[in-house]
Amino acid sequence: MRFVLAALLFAGTAQASEDTADKYPASVLYNKPYEVIPGVFSAIGATAPPTYENSGHNNNLSFIVTGDGVVVINGGAAYSLAKALHDEIRAVTDQPVKLVFNENGQGHAVLGNNYWTEQGIPVVAHQDAADEVEENGASILEGMKRYNRDKAEGTEVQGPTVTFEDEYIVDMGDFHIEARYLGPAHSPGDIVIWLPDQSMVISGDMAFHERMLPIFADTYTADWLETWDAEFEPLNATYVIPGHGHPTNMAQVRRYTKDYLEYLRGKVGELIEEGGGLAEAYYVDQSPYAHLDTFEELATKNAGRVFEQMEFE
Repeated sequence: MRFVLAALLFAGTAQASEDTADKYPASVLYNKPYEVIPGVFSAIGATAPPTYENSGHNNNLSFIVTGDGVVVINGGAAYSLAKALHDEIRAVTDQPVKLVFNENGQGHAVLGNNYWTEQGIPVVAHQDAADEVEENGASILEGMKRYNRDKAEGTEVQGPTVTFEDEYIVDMGDFHIEARYLGPAHSPGDIVIWLPDQSMVISGDMAFHERMLPIFADTYTADWLETWDAEFEPLNATYVIPGHGHPTNMAQVRRYTKDYLEYLRGKVGELIEEGGGLAEAYYVDQSPYAHLDTFEELATKNAGRVFEQMEFE
């Protein structure tokens, strides 16, 4: 019953706001971690772009207390964030951190890696995420330093120390943990952490709901939708900790990820059929999603990138 009630709460009342600069002034973390279901904790990041005020903690930093060690999901956007998360873990349990996963190769997933490797902890990611860090890590770090300034101290580029292609399975304590690459989605090397015994998926950027998802130059929306239908939806998870925003359920992330991608592709497809061009694409109607955080920053960019993709499909 506790889980059913929690799912209902996640679906309706736990809304984030990009207008709140910092919800946990005692720490560089944006939010204090809380226990989502027994043994699984998450520090919910800001549903806003990275800023000095939120310390770059604009994604979810999660951890699993297994009974025989702790597994962390996401290295964090800086050395200071990784250390702050570790401090919170130590306040919850005396079990050691034994493993860290990077959900992809983006800065807020990987820039704290060097803190964890200093502790002698393996960092695991998909090979495509490792390639992203190797190729673009220096520029990702410089971008973080520009907004984070003194909070970037100690951060160095550190790629994952262990990589995989399809899945990486861990049995630790009371948890069976499956890190899975489901296929192309939001960014190179996106993985999900699937906990089948708990019917929970820590989805990373496979799934969004409280903020508008960004479509990057290398985000192929047709492929993302195919991965969703073929691999993500069949998980039929009861609980979802998305890459950004509060824990929720499949219905919510479906509405704001799959349904949004299909809606935007539909609008852009209509425009192409009518002979419209890129200039008009920026103004396709996305008003059903205007309430989402980061809408102002991302909606027009998303429409333009979808137009550029669909022109050649």
